[in-house]
Amino acid sequence: MEIRLEKEAALVETVLFLEADPIDEAGIGRATGLGTDVVEKALELLVETYRDNVHGLEPIHSGGGWMIAPKLELWESLKERYGKKSDSRLSRAALETLSIVAYSQPITRPEVEAIRGVSADGMIRFLLEKGFIKEVGKKDAPGRPVQYGTTKEFLKYFRLGSISDLPKLDDLERERFDPDQKDEDRQLTAEESQVDAERNPPKGS
Repeated sequence: MEIRLEKEAALVETVLFLEADPIDEAGIGRATGLGTDVVEKALELLVETYRDNVHGLEPIHSGGGWMIAPKLELWESLKERYGKKSDSRLSRAALETLSIVAYSQPITRPEVEAIRGVSADGMIRFLLEKGFIKEVGKKDAPGRPVQYGTTKEFLKYFRLGSISDLPKLDDLERERFDPDQKDEDRQLTAEESQVDAERNPPKGS
């Protein structure tokens, strides 16, 4: 006989509603006193229940935990009016910079600029202020430049469970987002220029 766990699911639903940030199964268990296995089954029941078109919300796994959020198709049409300031539409430049950080993290500002081909100082500051990226360390290189990575706010905004949920890149895109490849390209270009200069010295030398 199947146990539906309606009361437990209702309790878990209430916790998700009251929590401001995503909460994982262990945190739900601590808040409700339920075992992890019961929490997982209650979440499954909630996901199943909220699939009905009469519901505009749904439980989603994002930012390392669970939260109640508007269904994606509804949120897209309401986001402009009800989104927070930090959730306002991002510019193309901001999205491009954020994509580079997301796919190449940890990454430094000069590495972002090498991939974009333009200065990224302003966009890095903007994304830091919005909470989409953060400092995650310093690179073991001359000057110890700061490295950046994405945040839980980034995962929440794009409704991702983790970075592994990002759309997959093809080979050309992976090469474009690889900062080490850019360093190799610059080194090869410098070496090729040197060889060319040796083969074709200036006239009169």
